[in-house]
This record gives sequence, structure tokens and C-alpha cells, in this order.
Amino acid sequence: MQKKWTCLAIACLATLLLSLDLTVLHLALPRLVTDLGASSTQLLWIGDIYGFALAGLLVTMGNLGDRIGRKRLLLIGAAAFGAASVITAYAPSPELLIAARALLGVAGATIMPSTLSIIRNVFTEPGERTAAIGIWSGMSAAGFAVGPVVGGVLLDHFWWGSVFLINVPIMVVVLVGGALVLPESRNPHAGRLDLTSVVLSFAGIVAAVYAVKEAAHNGLEHADVLVAGLAGVAMLGLFGWRQTRLAEPLIDVRLFRLRAFSASIYTNLLAIFAMSAMMLMFAWYLQLVLGWSPLQAGLAQLPGGLSGAVGGVLAAKLIHFLGRNGVVALGLVMNAGAFLYYSTLGPELNYLVLLPVMIIGGMGVGFAFTVNNDNVLATAPKERAGAAAAVSETAFELGGALGIAILGTVLNSAYQANLALPAGVPGEAARESIAGAVGTAATLPPEQAGPLIQAAQAAFIEGVHLTSLVTAGVLAVVAVLALVGLRGVPKVIPEEVLARAHS
Repeated sequence: MQKKWTCLAIACLATLLLSLDLTVLHLALPRLVTDLGASSTQLLWIGDIYGFALAGLLVTMGNLGDRIGRKRLLLIGAAAFGAASVITAYAPSPELLIAARALLGVAGATIMPSTLSIIRNVFTEPGERTAAIGIWSGMSAAGFAVGPVVGGVLLDHFWWGSVFLINVPIMVVVLVGGALVLPESRNPHAGRLDLTSVVLSFAGIVAAVYAVKEAAHNGLEHADVLVAGLAGVAMLGLFGWRQTRLAEPLIDVRLFRLRAFSASIYTNLLAIFAMSAMMLMFAWYLQLVLGWSPLQAGLAQLPGGLSGAVGGVLAAKLIHFLGRNGVVALGLVMNAGAFLYYSTLGPELNYLVLLPVMIIGGMGVGFAFTVNNDNVLATAPKERAGAAAAVSETAFELGGALGIAILGTVLNSAYQANLALPAGVPGEAARESIAGAVGTAATLPPEQAGPLIQAAQAAFIEGVHLTSLVTAGVLAVVAVLALVGLRGVPKVIPEEVLARAHS
């Protein structure tokens, strides 16, 4: 019994690092504008490329883990992630930083499905499995919360690259602990990996995401948007068709006939799409509008993430009272309410009013993602746990990358549309982003710098309001979809149900 929970601790530590790595970057973004001269487009690529590489390779890596062993793949990924973190930390230009973040994404793709599939194979009793996934989801939420604090401490004392170097000692612990404790598991009947499916899944996902990203930035009329979009849809369609013809597909399409599986996947994708812009929005709002230090900004967001960890643990108990669909819908409604409040934020903030709103929203995240992740893993057979976990994580990463691209563009567009530059102020960098305006103001005399900062802050607040209202609306719609889509899913999903579903 004790070994089970030690395995969970190793899996949680690896997950904690991946979510922590995502959030420390948001705090470092304003520094990248001034230190590396990154444009707003480069900033979005620095944020997005990690998720794109991750999403494109998760299905392949999940299947690879099922074949060569989940423990082995996790340890390979941990070593690669540590090495890529060092390269990222010392990147001398925005272009090289984007390339290094892509390498981190490839390494992360080996870790994510491995942690969930190890949990699925170690915890076979339904109640324990749900509790373990709740703790795993909670640690992921905690990473999102602790990341800004750790990042804030480092950015207050060191250069921006230090936020990536913290990955190295944690990955050493995962490597040593994983080698000693984790059991090896694989699908004993797995065939060869279908390389055509690998190419189709990666190219299809990357092309589709690129098309959405470019459409968000440049409009639908650009030729590359249409070409990439059509190519992405065609390749993913071909990939789906091919899976129905293979004895050992990368994705068992029969899983999508199970309502608990398909509804959970789609709900997770839409929910993380809506929530992904929050970290980005808050990091900039707290630092560049309120003038807080990176550490203060990180500490301010800590309760929201930690309450997500609490929500993850409580979700398993709430299922017995509200049902699986009720817990997911409640979590999404709690989040929608939080975003409605964020649409009222102004140039001054009463933190004691913000605090309970962040806690409610954070617990909602824990409720929704814990139950959805458990639904996905519980409805897949143990032998295919890596592939099922990869589908869930692909939806999560795809939704997050699309959310940052699209909602980040909503935020930027609203900022640019509402920015009224003072007369005589050079406007190119200031129009790019609020960070660009702050950088421009630093080069101007006080009588010009003050009005520029005020104009940029007012425009950014308008952007926050619009983005928050859009997000609240999306979350409310997804809550209704979850309530209907997950209706009738058993509160306890035992192994024998799975055996019948896949026989």
C-alpha cells in the first residue's frame, strides 16, 4: 500500500514541474520584452510553441509508453526535460528561446501521459483511483499556483533564465526516485507503432493549431491560414480513418462511443481554452497596471491555485452527492462567476475582495478537471492507459494553446483598439503591448512617460474586461454541455464495466 502512494508522489512531482514550468514563463514575459527585445508575436510564440510541440506528440508518446514501458519513457523524458531547461535558460535571442521551448515541449510529451498511465495501472480499486487522480490534479493546480511565487522570488534576484533552471534539481529527484520506486508496466500485446499514423497525428495537430493561431493574428483572408487549416483537417480526418483500419491503432476510436470518455475530453478542451488566458492576464495586470513586483504578483495568485488542489481532493467525495456531471458543471459555473468579477477590475484593487473570488474559481478548476480525468482513465482498459491519458492531455494542451492564441489576441486587440497615445509620443512599441508601452516610457522624460503609462493601463484594463466576459460566457456554455453530456455516467466506474465495453 505504501509503495502505491510513493509512486503517486513521484508522478505528482513530475506533473507539478510541468505546470510550474508553464506559469513561471508568464511572469518572465515582461522581462523578455526589455532583455531580449521580443515582439508581441514572438511573445505569443514563446508561450505557445511549448504547448504545440507537446500537443502534437502526446498521442505518439502515450502509445510509445504502452509499448516500451511507462517507467522507462518517464525517466527518458525527465532527463531530456532537465537538459532542455538548461538550454532554454541561456537562450540569447527570442528565436533561440522559441526553439528551446519547442525542445521542452517534446520532452514534456513523454512525461505527461506516463504519469497518468502509471497511476491508472497502480491504482486498480475505483475509489482509490479517483482519489489518486484527485491528488494528481491537485498537484497540477498547485504547480500553477506555486510557479508564480517561485518565479517571483527568482525574478526579484536573478535574470529571467533562472526560472527555467529550477527544473533541473526537481527532475533529478524524479529520475532517482522513479528509478528506485516506480513499477514498470506496458501493454504485453502491443504491436508495432504505425509510423504513418504518427506523422499524420503530429502534422495534423500542428497544422490545425497553426491555422487557428494565424487566423487570430492576421485574419482569415491570409492564404497560409486557409492552406494550413485545410491540410490540418484533411490529415486529422485521414488519421481518424486509418485508426479504424489498424489492429493496433494509436487511438482506439471505440473509446469515443463511450459518453463518459468523449464528453470528458470535449469538456476539458473547452474549459482549459477558456481558462488559459487567466494566468497571462493576471501576471500582466498585477505587475504592469498595479505596479506590483513579480513576487507580489505570484503571492497574490497563490490562494487560487492552492484552492484548486483542495478542489481536486474534494471532488472524489462530491461525486457521491452530485454525480459526475453535477461536480463538473458546478466547477465550471464557479469559474464563470469568478471571470464575471474579473470583468470589473480597475486601476486599483481591494485584494481582500479578490481573494474569495479566486478561491471559488480555483476550487471549481479542481472539481472539473479531477472528475473529467478520472472519467477518461476509468473508461480505458489498463493496457491502453498511456494512449487514453495522451488523448486527455492532448485535448488539455490543445485547448490551452488555442486559448492563449485566441484569447491572448482578444486581449491584445482590445488593448490596441482602446489605446489613446498622448501627442508626440513614439507609438510603435507602445501599440504592440502594455509591456512595450512600459519599455517606451522608460526612455521618455517624466512629462511624457506618465501620460503614456496611464493611457496604456486604461487600454489594458478594457482588454481585461472584454477577455473576462468572453471567458465567462464560454465557461457557462461548457457547464451546460457537461451537465447534459455526462448525465447517467455511473458514480463508481468499476473494472468489470470496462471489460464488457471492450470485449
